[in-house]
Amino acid sequence: MIKLIKQGAYYMEGKIVKEQNAFMTSDKKDKAVKNTLSYAILKAHNVGDGEGLSIRFDAIASHDITYVGIVQTAKASGLTEFPIPYTLTNCHNSLCAVGGTINEDDHVFGLSAAKKYGGDYVPAHLAVIHQYMRETGAKCGAMILGSDSHTRYGALGTMAIGEGGPELVKQLLKQTYDVARPEVVAVYLKGKLRKGVGPQDVALALVKATFASGFVKNKILEFIGPGISGLSMDFRNGIDVMTTETTCLSSIWETDDKTLEYYKDHGREKDYKKLTVKQPAYYDGAITVDLSRIEPMIALPFHPSNAYTIRELLENPYEILEKVEAQGRKIKGDESFTLTDKIKDGKIYIDQGVIAGCAGGMYENIAEAAEILRDGNIGTGAFTLSVYPSSQPVYKSLIENGYIGMLMQSGATVKTAFCGPCFGAGDVPANNGLSIRHTTRNFENREGSKPAQGQLAAVALMDARSIAATAKNGGVLTSALDVEYVKRLKKYRYDSEIYKNRVYRGAGKADKTAELVYGPNIADWPEQIPLGKNLLMKAVSVLSDPVTTTDELIPSGETSSYRSNPLKLAEFTLSRKDPKYVERAKAVKADENIRRETGRFPENVLKELGGFIPAEGTIYGSVVVSNKPGDGSAREQAASCQRVLGGVANICKEYATKRYRSNLINWGMLPFTTDKITLKAGDYLYIENIDAAIKGGDDRVVAKVISRGKSYDVALRLGTLTEDERAIILEGCLINFNRRKNG
Repeated sequence: MIKLIKQGAYYMEGKIVKEQNAFMTSDKKDKAVKNTLSYAILKAHNVGDGEGLSIRFDAIASHDITYVGIVQTAKASGLTEFPIPYTLTNCHNSLCAVGGTINEDDHVFGLSAAKKYGGDYVPAHLAVIHQYMRETGAKCGAMILGSDSHTRYGALGTMAIGEGGPELVKQLLKQTYDVARPEVVAVYLKGKLRKGVGPQDVALALVKATFASGFVKNKILEFIGPGISGLSMDFRNGIDVMTTETTCLSSIWETDDKTLEYYKDHGREKDYKKLTVKQPAYYDGAITVDLSRIEPMIALPFHPSNAYTIRELLENPYEILEKVEAQGRKIKGDESFTLTDKIKDGKIYIDQGVIAGCAGGMYENIAEAAEILRDGNIGTGAFTLSVYPSSQPVYKSLIENGYIGMLMQSGATVKTAFCGPCFGAGDVPANNGLSIRHTTRNFENREGSKPAQGQLAAVALMDARSIAATAKNGGVLTSALDVEYVKRLKKYRYDSEIYKNRVYRGAGKADKTAELVYGPNIADWPEQIPLGKNLLMKAVSVLSDPVTTTDELIPSGETSSYRSNPLKLAEFTLSRKDPKYVERAKAVKADENIRRETGRFPENVLKELGGFIPAEGTIYGSVVVSNKPGDGSAREQAASCQRVLGGVANICKEYATKRYRSNLINWGMLPFTTDKITLKAGDYLYIENIDAAIKGGDDRVVAKVISRGKSYDVALRLGTLTEDERAIILEGCLINFNRRKNG
């Protein structure tokens, strides 16, 4: 089904050939490296002249739980107008159901920012961010940066990257996205799909094959091969958006007549360009995918990589579900979480189905689900089915072609474009419920439950086709291969008038006399102090999980309403993973305030240190210790919340994603790694002359650990830092760096 080639490989004469079998000379290899699509696009956008890349993007995009902080940060750094097209969408807080007026206040702020600085503004319920950018923003050969981890438009010939908000701020300030030149991995598609297999099935198989080993981490996936031609654009987009879950940096696909037809259908033929890999092309690795062997998949809690074929699960339901059940009980902290109780008479019963968002809400997914449900119904039992078209144009075409009526008649509930089911702010299942979703993620707590309050539900990822098959079977888990239906779909018709009549298009039309409109919950970032000569840190949270997601660092769901108020949002930091974290971090910050005011450490700190550490010139702050933090969302608040509570660093074995490490740096926090985690909560770490180490370009420092009266040294690595990144850390955060830079 999927094979990994972990050494170098060539794409030559239409086939993948291992480097060892290609017999290429070094000069031919050097030329072949430059034949990839990725090389050409990165070269065209690289404005630097060093070994690494300094990228300027063609456009950027944000949604309504990120754009307020981005605009506020850029404004504090000297922003006068948006220098490149900036699209502000409203698809995350669009329910406006939590927190009084604050969600809609953010939307009003967003429109005022688009008018003042010259941007595009997409009102709530009109489209989810990535569908809108596919329909209106993608261009062959272009690069787009988005403040959402699923920023992926590779199937449309656009190399897109999801990052934390500060990286978008840099683009708004005409700075660059600095990254080491990424390796490129070919994804060679061959074969023909079976009816009933959807894009989520291919995507989950790909995530399962690559995630755990980190095979494609921070690399670019380049999709090539004869299998592409048999895939529709919706199908390609559905695979592409899920590449984020492999932890790759970005993706790009060869384009063809179907891509051209997509651009024509959306009135943007001029944005099309044929992208074809020149052969021979050299890749740092390769993945071969035989589409004919892909089966309907299910990714069980609590990660998209925890995937099985539906057939495998139904053949071994107890053995497989018991493993997940054990993990859920560990998360909840008691034995009340169950999954094996869903098995009855050898069948697995599901409580809820959802088809939504940038992955599931596309036209073909919903239309084919409707065809499967034609002349059937979901029944009057506990099972429910919710469907969210990804944009109003998609919704309108589904209505015109009769698919919405078919879904409604079956008992499904059809709703407007909204990302909530992807992050726990919509269709939250009942406690102990099992939901199957064609969305992007199923991390723990991602569905909106709160284990600390005795709540835990489970989300499994599936394709819309098998979700519809399950719904037609009254909630009994069913593969779409096992139902009869007509796959012929009525053609999608895009109506551009919907956006023309409602979207504010202000790109390049800044009105500097316009005023930003602030609601009571929109607050400025609190001041952050520069790094001192020495650094004293206290480990206030030590996490033992193999991977810590951004959902655990700062929970999603209803907390999203507070994303425009840094101090209020910070109260939720690690609340579902380490409920005492905020209290402990605040205590350290209070002690640091005393040091700053009096010039000496409080007695409680001196007593625990058991020795002399100079108060003058020593910055004191908290640190979070974990194994592999930052998997998942691009949200900068996973780092900024720690910072506003007095955080000065993270210490881990490795960072799950580049974007989380970048968020730490942009908020003035030191991104330490170490070989072995020996620290305990309450331990202190002291580093002398940390400022000199940063200025001098050191990538390694030695910290003295003071642990319960004993001390020992530990080596901490900083990794590669650019000159600007070192300056940002020294200044205390990106805002301070730009204020200093701009005088």
